[in-house]
Amino acid sequence: MTTLADCRALDAQDPLGPLRELFALPAGVIYLDGNSLGPLPKHAGERIARAVKEEWGEGLIRSWNSAGWFDLPQRVGDRIATLIGARAGEVVATDSTSINLFKVLSAALSIVRADAPARRSVISERSNFPTDLYIAQALCRERGFELQLIEAEQIPGALGNDTAVLMLTHVNYRTGAMHDMAAVTRAAHAAGALVVWDLAHSAGAVEVDLHAAQADFAVGCGYKYLNGGPGAPAFVWVHPRHAERFWQPLAGWWGHAAPFAFSSDYSPAAGIARYLCGTQPVLSMIALDCGLDTVLVAQPLGGMAALRRKSLALTDLFIALVEQHCAGHGLGLATPREHALRGSQVCLTRGEGAHAIVQALIARGVIGDFRAGPPDILRFGFTPLYMRFEDVWHAVQHLREVLESGEWRRAEFSRQQAVT
Repeated sequence: MTTLADCRALDAQDPLGPLRELFALPAGVIYLDGNSLGPLPKHAGERIARAVKEEWGEGLIRSWNSAGWFDLPQRVGDRIATLIGARAGEVVATDSTSINLFKVLSAALSIVRADAPARRSVISERSNFPTDLYIAQALCRERGFELQLIEAEQIPGALGNDTAVLMLTHVNYRTGAMHDMAAVTRAAHAAGALVVWDLAHSAGAVEVDLHAAQADFAVGCGYKYLNGGPGAPAFVWVHPRHAERFWQPLAGWWGHAAPFAFSSDYSPAAGIARYLCGTQPVLSMIALDCGLDTVLVAQPLGGMAALRRKSLALTDLFIALVEQHCAGHGLGLATPREHALRGSQVCLTRGEGAHAIVQALIARGVIGDFRAGPPDILRFGFTPLYMRFEDVWHAVQHLREVLESGEWRRAEFSRQQAVT
């Protein structure tokens, strides 16, 4: 049976352990919610303050040139590209995940309408993240396509002559289950369909290689594992074979070939730059750049492969400790045990009190989150940049105590807040 001493020994030999010092983590908190919002990089406050005081306050509008504000979407995008198997010049940081999904799904449907107009079906998982489904519903209604929602295991059999686009999140937000991107993309292409991938719970957490998978489109989030801050800009990637086939639907001036020519006619920029729209939020882009520093600093230590190894070790440990110390308390495991099928989170199910249990843990300083079901989910994210094996031990002990004592039944833990 694993002991606290065992966990401390793992921390002592962890080559990624020193990276924890890059973050401003509150004392007494075990943070298991980086899959919803990454913590604050220590240097971000100073960097943003400098941008406010010097670049904005003193440089004023000159900073678009002198401080490099103008090409922030491309420069930040190139850094993200190194984490997702894309190439320089193929990714831009811009807008939100929802807006970027609207852009790429619209482009994908335009390609299908031009190449195979008889294809009318967009397929997605029923448990996909709701914003993805809402965007797809709206576009399908507008464009005359049908949205078909299925279970993950039904995907191979659902692909057919009518399939236009398969739209999936690489790592499921509720369960942490991860698709085999290359295999799924091959199956979709064999059926004649395009694939749109949402990397919100993948980028910075698991190894992704968009080119090796021959993916078509991808979008992702900047404020989860990339630690870019609340509401950080998202990112968008389009395979070069598709990038210039169509305008994206939000043809704003920043995606123009020459935005400061101020032409009254739209002429799209070359490549991925046409997926920009309006002026970038400079301070948020700088915060995202700081977040990327914390992920990219791991490159000399083995990069995403090293982060992935530790992520799997952390989640393996959490699962094992929950089963050792919390048996008999009605917890189930929604996350796959198989490494190839697991993202960087562990999701537990419980028939009663899941929300209250999470709230009781948060009151103890163990921060996870709750996702309503059925089944109801207690969701815990494991970010190897700052998580310690000792943290996993203590988190499970708190969970055991909350369950054994019944403190989760206290009235204050049943109150619903706006964000769960």
